Amino acid sequence: MKKKFLNLPRLHKQAIAAAVDFLFVPLTLIAALALHFDAPSINSFADYVWVIVAAPLVSIPIFARIGLYRAIIRYIDHKIVETALTGAAGAVTVLAGMASLFSRIDFTLTPFVIFAANLVLYLLTSRFIARGYFLGSNSGRTRVAIYGAGGAGVQLANALMSSKEYLPVLFVDDNPQLLKTAIAGIKVHSPARLDELVASHGIAAVLLAMPSLSRSEQRAIIDRLTPLKVKVKVTASMQQLVTGSTRADDVREILIEDLLSRDPVAPQAELLSVCIKGKSVCVSGAGGSIGSELCRQIVKLAPKRLVMLELSEFALYAIDQELRNFTAAHGLEIELVPFMGSVSDYSKSKEIFQRFQVETVYHAAAYKHVPLVEQNPIEGIRNNVFGTLNFARAAVGAKVKCFVLVSSDKAVRPTNVMGSTKRVAELILQAFSRQHTSTRFCMVRFGNVLGSSGSVVPLFRRQIAARGPVTLTHPEITRYFMTIPEAAQLVLQAGSMGKGGDVFVLDMGEPVKIADLARKMVLLSGQELRSEDAPGGIELRYVGLRPGEKLYEELLIGDNVTGTEHPLIMRAEEAEIAWPFLELMLKQLDDACTRGEHDVIRSQLRKMVPEFSPSSDIDDHLWKVQGRSGAKFEAERIAEIA
Repeated sequence: MKKKFLNLPRLHKQAIAAAVDFLFVPLTLIAALALHFDAPSINSFADYVWVIVAAPLVSIPIFARIGLYRAIIRYIDHKIVETALTGAAGAVTVLAGMASLFSRIDFTLTPFVIFAANLVLYLLTSRFIARGYFLGSNSGRTRVAIYGAGGAGVQLANALMSSKEYLPVLFVDDNPQLLKTAIAGIKVHSPARLDELVASHGIAAVLLAMPSLSRSEQRAIIDRLTPLKVKVKVTASMQQLVTGSTRADDVREILIEDLLSRDPVAPQAELLSVCIKGKSVCVSGAGGSIGSELCRQIVKLAPKRLVMLELSEFALYAIDQELRNFTAAHGLEIELVPFMGSVSDYSKSKEIFQRFQVETVYHAAAYKHVPLVEQNPIEGIRNNVFGTLNFARAAVGAKVKCFVLVSSDKAVRPTNVMGSTKRVAELILQAFSRQHTSTRFCMVRFGNVLGSSGSVVPLFRRQIAARGPVTLTHPEITRYFMTIPEAAQLVLQAGSMGKGGDVFVLDMGEPVKIADLARKMVLLSGQELRSEDAPGGIELRYVGLRPGEKLYEELLIGDNVTGTEHPLIMRAEEAEIAWPFLELMLKQLDDACTRGEHDVIRSQLRKMVPEFSPSSDIDDHLWKVQGRSGAKFEAERIAEIA
C-alpha cells in the first residue's frame, strides 16, 4: 500500500492530500464550535451550517495557493510550521469576514480563533504523522552521533531524518553553551561522555560535521574517536558545500589525508604559472599517478599546448579523454596532443619537442614499484636511467627552456635498484645543467603520494573490507605521505624556481608509522583488532620486508639545505659527478645491461651512487634461475665488512 502510493504521479498525491483536508477541515471547525459552546446541541450548530460547508471550499484553494500541497511529505521540516500558520490565518480570516457580513447571528470571533488553533494543529499533526508513516520505522537504520552541532551539523541532521541509511540520535559538541540543549529535536552532549553514549544509545557511527576545521584540528578529534570502535565518517569540506559540488548529507569514509597532521599550504599563483601560462608544455608518464595530476593542474593554468607522452595506451586514452571533457566544459582553448611512446626513444622525443615547440618538460615517466624493479633491474635501468638520459638529450637538442625531473625520496641512500636509478637520473641532470646552459634542469624529490598505483592505503582498505588479515612488512616501517594534488602543485612551483642543477626537496611533514596507520584504519572502520579479548577481530600480520625495501625513507643525502620562497620547498646541495666521468660510467652500465651481467650492474651502480647499499641479494628471475646470486652476494658483503 505504502509503495503503491509513493509510486503514484505527483498530481495524484496532491489530489489525495487535498481530498483528506476537504474531509477534515469541516470536522476541525465542528470541534472548534463544540469547544466554544458550553453545552453544545444540534441547535447550537444550526446557524453555522453554511460556514461549515464553506470552510473546505475556502481553505483548500488558499492551501494550494501558498504551496502546502507542493511540499513532499517525506522531506518536510520546520518550514511547514510557517506554511501551516499562513494557511490557517488566511482561511480563518476569509471565513470570519464572510460570517460577519452574511450571518444572521450575533457575530463573535471566539469560535474562529479556536478554529484557527485547531486548524494549525491538524495541518501539522497530519503532515508529521504521514511523514513518519512514509519514512517507515527506524529499524534497520544505522544509529549515528553527529560531532558538531553548528550549521553543518544541523543541516546534516535534517537531511538524515528522511534517509533510509542513518538515524541521527544525538549531537556531540565542544561548545559548553550548547550542552544539554536540543537542536532539531536532538540533544547535545559533551564529547567527554562519548564512551558511555556509544554504549547506552547503540551508536554505530560518528559523523564528523565540522567542515571548517583545519586538518590538524580534525585529526585531533579523529584521534579521540579512534578507540571507540565505531565507524567514523566526515562531511564535505566548507568549500564543497559553498560551491554546491556536494550535499549536506554526503558523508564519506575517513581518508588517509584526514590522518595527516600537516595542513596543506595554498599554492603561490605566480610560481605555478610562470613556466606554463601561454607556453607549450610536455609531460612524460602522462597517464601515471603524478603525471596525470600534473596534466590536470597544467590545463587549469592556461598553457597554449599540452603534449602528453605515455607508454600505456589505456592510461593515455583515459587522461586524454578526461582533459578534453574538462577543457570543453570550461571553454578552454588548449591544444591537447597525446603521444604513445617511450622516453627512451631519443629521435621521437626530439622531433616532438621541435615540431610542437615545447618550452617546459615535466619528466614523470619512471618504473617506481620497488619489488618489481628489484626483480627486473635491467628494465628499471633502461627506463629510469637511460630513458632520462635520452629525454634530457632530446630536450637539449630541441632547445627546451626548462626540464623538471620528478624524483623520489628513495634516491637518498638507496637500498634498492629503483632508488639508485632515480639518483643516477638526478646525477645526469646535474651534469647536464653544467654542460648545457640553454636548458635549465632541476629535480623535485618527495616521498609517497596517497592513492598512487601500488599505494598501501587502498590495499589496507580492501583487506579490512574482507575482514583481514591486514598485511604489513615490518612493525617499525615508516613513510612520508603527501596528497597527489599537493605534490603536483609543489612540483610545478619548484620547477619555476630552478636556476640549474637544483635538487628541490618537498617538506613532507612528519613520517607516518605504517603499523599505526593500519590500526587506525581498522578501528575507524568500526572493526576490532584481533586480541585475546577479541579473537574475531582483524589480524595485523607481518610478512617481512620485501627485497630492496628499507624501514625509513629520507629526503636529504647531506645536511646542506636552504629554504626557498615557498615554505614547503627546500633547495639541497648534493654531490655531483662531472659529465665526462659520468658519461663513461653510463657507457659501462649500458654494456653490463646489454650482456645481462647483474653483478657488474650492481657494482657499477654502487660506483655511481656510493650511498647505494643493497639490502638484499640480486633478485632478477633469470639471474636466480642460473644460480649465480646467493654465494656471490655473501662474498661481496663479507669483503665489504672486511
